[in-house]
Amino acid sequence: MSLPTVYPLSALPPELKAALQERTEHRLRDIVGANITTHYGISVPSLSLFRQIITGKDVKEDPTVIIDFRRAVPLSDYGSYSPFIAKFFGHPRKQSELENLLAPGLPNFIARSSSTTGNKPNLFPKYPRRWPTTPSSFAKRLHLTNSGTAVYLYSFAYQDLLEVMGEDGEVMKKILVCIASCGVMRNTANWPVETDSTRMGTIMPGHVSPWATGFIIHQRSFLLIHALFALLEPTVERFLMTFLTFFVDLIHYIKEDWSILIASMRDGIIPDIGHIEHVRTHLQGNLRANPRRVEELQNIGPPLNCPGWAQRVWPNLKTVVCICSGVFATLIPKARSVLGPNVLIQNIGYGCTECSIGRMLNIDDTETFVLETTDVVEFLDTSEVLVHDNILQAWDLQPGKCYQPVATTEDGLWRYLIDDIIQVTGFDPRNGLPVFKFYGRKNLAIRFQYTAVTEAHLISVIQALNIEGIAKIQEFTAVVDLREFPQTVGFFLEIIGDIGPGATAARQKAFEALVRANEDHQRAFDAGQLRLPTIRIVKPGTFAEYRLWRGESMNNGSQRGL
Repeated sequence: MSLPTVYPLSALPPELKAALQERTEHRLRDIVGANITTHYGISVPSLSLFRQIITGKDVKEDPTVIIDFRRAVPLSDYGSYSPFIAKFFGHPRKQSELENLLAPGLPNFIARSSSTTGNKPNLFPKYPRRWPTTPSSFAKRLHLTNSGTAVYLYSFAYQDLLEVMGEDGEVMKKILVCIASCGVMRNTANWPVETDSTRMGTIMPGHVSPWATGFIIHQRSFLLIHALFALLEPTVERFLMTFLTFFVDLIHYIKEDWSILIASMRDGIIPDIGHIEHVRTHLQGNLRANPRRVEELQNIGPPLNCPGWAQRVWPNLKTVVCICSGVFATLIPKARSVLGPNVLIQNIGYGCTECSIGRMLNIDDTETFVLETTDVVEFLDTSEVLVHDNILQAWDLQPGKCYQPVATTEDGLWRYLIDDIIQVTGFDPRNGLPVFKFYGRKNLAIRFQYTAVTEAHLISVIQALNIEGIAKIQEFTAVVDLREFPQTVGFFLEIIGDIGPGATAARQKAFEALVRANEDHQRAFDAGQLRLPTIRIVKPGTFAEYRLWRGESMNNGSQRGL
């Protein structure tokens, strides 16, 4: 049964405003009461005024604490947390020194963000939820509680494993350092690292691929093995992943390596591809020859061989669940050409490594969100100066305006400025929560599934090319280059004079500059997610001609009779 469409209100009625304010302020007092006693809460200089004002107050019960918080707690950024987070990576890792750093207890995992400070990813400890929901919001969004067969394109691998030691030298807890989706999936499904070995050769209930598939780091190999087991299972109902790019790439590799996959299914032998030796035994133990299924697939043919290919391969396929808004929305037509018109492409929701912020207002609308979080989110009008005096509450927002989220979280962030911009479109008539669309990412030029590329990163590449004597660059722009797999950064350059003698090394030099700006590019290259940047030289005057054309087209489109 389809759900009724929810239409946002243009104004917030008084009764909804009062209820929203009460819920938000109650949650804020709970978070502040828990986190003000942590190492960060009692020592960081930016909270000294707030600590002084609330001395002697019952933080969780006294309503004046809300006024104190809004008046005395400033905006924060990653720099104020990094010295505390660094303690997790020191030696020895004593429980007495790591407990209650940012939030009570020890974190479940430490999430790696695609945003960076310097050339390294930002890291955010993720602590146990103090107010769990059953099932969790994340589980509901991913349909983890549903029956039926699904293809889970999620990594379960981690970058580091931190052992926290007790006073007697015993390991008290193991903390994963991993991408956020890995940590959340593990927590949601209760898959601790200590029992990984017991699951490696198992196909978990509702999954199609052995659990060991999640430990394949190389992108092509990861997707090919998932494709192999997915093609063998005609009852697949759902595909679930972080970004829509994974589904599009999966289909690309199925088409490119169709004959390899067909042979593997016919013979019951895992294909001879690289980067899977550490899990090959676990994979092979779950693969059986299936000539009948091979015949069915050969009659259908590879992707794009017929309209709605996916529903011919998987007749029960109903949903693809992933992040598919913003820059990833450009891939929806390509995915739709494979899926056909009847498969729902559903957005997981809106959030970032720092916190989850919203869910879909309507299940079939991939662009419109409603605020939903266990944390507290405030807002800064992007047209105002970004200082805490200008912070607005959810009930103060105006439809049509753009805002930057400010998060105070259970994980120990205090008025942390999120580098996103959202545009409010109204209020949910059921609870008064703001309804919004993602507008853009601040200081972001290009977004990949594995990291973000900022304008500063691109400029560092141009500076490197200038310094190396490759070319004297006058103007440039950059795009995602999808002409070949894997994708990369594509540069268009307008230069002065001739190309320099070092031009043959230009792509390598550009890549080295990207890695210096953000080391995630090297990891992505090694994992087959990225190739060397491409560089194309345009004729002199191209950028000027574009600006002239753009200006004329805008004037023609907006001119009115006088």
